Amino acid sequence: MQIEKLRGKQLDDLFDSILTLKDREECYQFFDDLCTVNELQSLSQRLQVAKMIKQGYTYAAIEKESGASTATISRVKRSLQWGNDAYSMVMDRLNQSESKGE
Repeated sequence: MQIEKLRGKQLDDLFDSILTLKDREECYQFFDDLCTVNELQSLSQRLQVAKMIKQGYTYAAIEKESGASTATISRVKRSLQWGNDAYSMVMDRLNQSESKGE
């Protein structure tokens, strides 16, 4: 894992803080204080790119629809292929929530 280099109390505190959030509105409030608009756009764009890759979109279509660079698309694709399967885990859980009507 790439993040292993950063593992420690500071990152643990960040993740523990995120895990205390109760709903989407609390996420909006916390991340508004925590991140810049550009950082949030980058994070949400990467998730959108991951979804589009999983749905079989071409690089050109992803670039056009999401505005992501080919470098970002490649990085996300590499994470999907060789990463920790966390994108897939999250997308599967979102799909399960949607199918349950949550």
